[in-house]
Parts: sequence; C-alpha cells; structure tokens
Amino acid sequence: MSIYIGGAWPYANGSLHLGHIAALLPGDVLARYYRLKGKKVLYVSGSDCNGTPISIRASQEGVTTKEIADRYHEEFLDCFNKLGFTYDLYTRTDGQFHHDVVQKIFLTLLENGYIYKKEIDQTYCEYDKQFLPDRYVEGICPNCSHPSRGDQCDNCSTILDPLDLIDAKCKICGNKPTVKKTEHFYFALSQFQQEIKSYVREAKATGAWRENALNLSERYLQEGLLDRAVSRDLPNGVSIPVKGYEDKKVYVWIEAVSGYLSASKEWASIHNLNDEEFWDENTTSYYVHGKDNIPFHSLIWPAILLGINKKSLPTHIVSNEYLTLEKKKLSTSQNWAVWVPYILEKYNPDSIRYFLTTNAPENRDADFSWREFILSHNSELLGAYGNFINRTLKFIEKSYGSTIADGIVNEEVRSKIQSLYSKVGELIEAGHFKRAIDEVFEFVRFANKYFDTEQPWKQINEDKEACDNTLLTCMFIIVNISQLLSPFLPFTSEKVKEMLNLEEYKWEVMEKSTYTLNVVTPLFERLDVDLINEELAYLDGQVK
Repeated sequence: MSIYIGGAWPYANGSLHLGHIAALLPGDVLARYYRLKGKKVLYVSGSDCNGTPISIRASQEGVTTKEIADRYHEEFLDCFNKLGFTYDLYTRTDGQFHHDVVQKIFLTLLENGYIYKKEIDQTYCEYDKQFLPDRYVEGICPNCSHPSRGDQCDNCSTILDPLDLIDAKCKICGNKPTVKKTEHFYFALSQFQQEIKSYVREAKATGAWRENALNLSERYLQEGLLDRAVSRDLPNGVSIPVKGYEDKKVYVWIEAVSGYLSASKEWASIHNLNDEEFWDENTTSYYVHGKDNIPFHSLIWPAILLGINKKSLPTHIVSNEYLTLEKKKLSTSQNWAVWVPYILEKYNPDSIRYFLTTNAPENRDADFSWREFILSHNSELLGAYGNFINRTLKFIEKSYGSTIADGIVNEEVRSKIQSLYSKVGELIEAGHFKRAIDEVFEFVRFANKYFDTEQPWKQINEDKEACDNTLLTCMFIIVNISQLLSPFLPFTSEKVKEMLNLEEYKWEVMEKSTYTLNVVTPLFERLDVDLINEELAYLDGQVK
C-alpha cells in the first residue's frame, strides 16, 4: 500500500505563524509514522508563489513578485527544516515544472469537455485601470455579514465572487469598482455533482474525514455545485495555454491544488522514479490543511482528478479548525500572531510540536497561550517524560556503570507497550493525533508511578535481582516510548537513540537484553515562568 500525503501550500507573502503549523504538522506525523511502518510514502508540499497576496505584498514594498516569493520560500524552508518536517519534496508554484503540469491539466480538462469559455461581468477599477483579481476586492459577505475578501469568506467559508460582496472596494485604492464585460474560461464543476455526492457519502461511511469537511461538503452539494472560473486577469501565475489567451492566468484555486500532482511528478523526475503508484485507486492519501481550504480539497480537487481520469481521490481529509492566540483570533494585519521564526529562535522545536499536537484544533478551535505552552513544557515534557528518562539513566550510570545486562521485563508493562503500538497507530491513521500523543503520555505517567512503586534506590541494596528487573523494565519502557513518540517528538527521540546506542526505529516492540549508555544529558531544560509575562508583553508590544 502506497501512502500519499499532501500538505497545504502556504502563500509566500509573509512569515509563517503558529496557525499554519497547527494545520500542517499532522502531515509530518503521518509521514514519519508510515515510514516507521515500512510503507512507501510520498510527502509533498510547496510555497504558493503565484497568488494575488504575493502581488499585493510586492506592490506595497515596491519590489518584484519574485523577490517576495524568493524571500519567504527560503524562510519557509528554514522553518520547516528546524521544525523537523520531512517533506520528500517542498517545491514552489512559480517553477517551470509546476507551470507545465498545470497547463497539461488545463488542456486535458479542455479536451475532455470540462472547460469552456464564457463572457462574464468582472470588477474593474477605473482609477487603477485594471480588472481586479478576487483578492483585490474587499467588502461584506452576503452570507454572514462579516468583512470578506472577494474569493472566500474566512468567517463562514462561503466561496464567493467579488460581485457578491456588499459595499465592495478596490484593495489597491479603496474606490468602489465598476463592472465590465470580459471573457474567461470556466470549469464545469456542476457536471460532477452526482459523482462527488457519492464520493462524499462513501467518505462519511468510512469515517476518514473530519466532521467539518463532511458538513461543509454536504452543504455545498445540497446547494448544488456551481461552475467556477478557471482563468483570471492576474499579474503573475501560470499562463492559459490557449492561443490568444496567453495574457490571462490559470485561477489560483485550480492552479494551487494541481500542485499536489505537479510536486509528485517533480519528485519522480528528480529521482528518476515513477510516481503512478501514488495516483492509483489503491493509494491511501491524506490532505492536510486548515478548514478554510476544505472545499478545494473535498470537492474541487476530486472533480479535477475525475476530469483528468485519475483514480486516486483523497481518502483522508485532515482539516483542522482554527488556532486562536490568547483567546483572540489570529490577525496578521494587526500583527496579533506568534511568528514561527521568532518562536524557533527561543524554544525547543519538540516543545512546539508537542503543544500544537496535544492542544490541536482537531474538532474545535483551540487556543495557544504562552502560559499553557510554558507550563505544559515544564510539567509534561520535562516533569513527566524527561524526568522518567533522566532518573532511570542516571541511576544506571551511577549504580550499574552505564551498562545493564541482567533482569526480566515486567509482563504487565510488556503487555501495555504492545497494546500501545496498536492503539496509537490506529489513532494516527484515523487522524486523531491529539488522542494518540495523550495515550503515550498517560503511559509515561504510569511509568513514573512504576519507578516510584518499585523504589530501585532501595532495591539496589536490599534485592539486587529485583532492582535488575526494575531497571531493565524501565529501559524497555524508554526505548519503546521514544520510538512511539518519534513521529511527534523527532529531535528528542533522536537524542534518546544516541544515548542508548539504539538501531533505527520501527513501529514494533523493541527489546534488547543489554543496554550500554553513552553520556547521559537532560532531554529538556526548565523554562522560567517569568517568560510568560515577558512573551505577553512582547506580543502586546508588536500589535499594530
């Protein structure tokens, strides 16, 4: 069985914030887990370098779109690397390879009768003398009455046309746009209504989609899928591959999701491999993103795949809810955000990964607070997990000369570990990452209790054989917990592997009769609680 994992493509128009990472982190957990299982995995994503947000940022700074895209693409690569993301390929949408694949998809849909031309009304700014891309128009959502962009409302997730907005304004100059006739290409999404309806019904039966993805998809299907424009008058992007229309660009909603296929093809080209096994009907695929991207992955991308005769429709939609910050909605415009480059400079990447997993917005919005972040690091990572490993290894280092070669593993512990692999694995595969990591940490608390109950500091003098059993059992716990946590806390698990001279991790019970330790060092440092107020003051101080 082949596993395809596609992470959403962040716009290369500004730094990543923790909301991005909360949405994308499940992809890396999945990739690491399935590799441990010995599965063939392809995990891809990239920077969206063609969208309107990049053009807006470039205009604001008086530089080219390429300069903006280059700056943030490189920053994204650095951040993902420091966070331990293991993409097989992290690419970008302004590369020639991506452009070629998108144009091929466009032409295939055109040839198969799913793309047609249509004259439409489009917003036009008389002051700036240009047709306005959807994100260049802002106003009030007609569905929920909240401020919205012209392409989609962030509040209610309704996909919009700029003409739908109430009190529309040009984002460039603030003037009210007029309406002019222009010709564009349209994707016949409505033709896939019945196929997509059956597909969503099957997904609901399997339980492989998040509830928000099912609810939103069913809402759109109930309203009836509408044909969507696939071309726009944009300053940058993939040119329409039809004579006479080269100045128009493929609309980002079809172009960006096509990146999942173009990245796969690019990876195959780089490594001189065939990627077809990741695109057949037997492929298990995970699409990992935030809830604002649901319809593009649950409706539009499946319809595109059907239109180009690809059989591998998304099997799992991992669509997190939103992450709030100190009980308030994240706002990049107001600088109310924790930026990833900033937090990576100061904190352990596994602390970030742990918090964003155990507090993941899987079924409802979740909050990031500096207080909870720092306290959870001290209590769970340092106080529970780090403490158990450190007290065990230090005891063996001092009382056993760093080598333990005698003893019998406690059978109750062995049974618990065996069942933990099954339970945690099932939860990860089903997209329940919070429950998966919480299961492991519940066992960590059991392990500490076991150590306290057995009292090896007394056994070493009163019953050496019992002490051997206790310490060998604790070592058995450590090697397996570090292996179970390696998809979640890869840097920490690597440190454990080095301290214990372990072989490569696998998703199966690991047991050795002899353990010889390298130099034992603490896995985590205590974070000063004064940091809570320092970070809150910094956060308040950066607000615009």
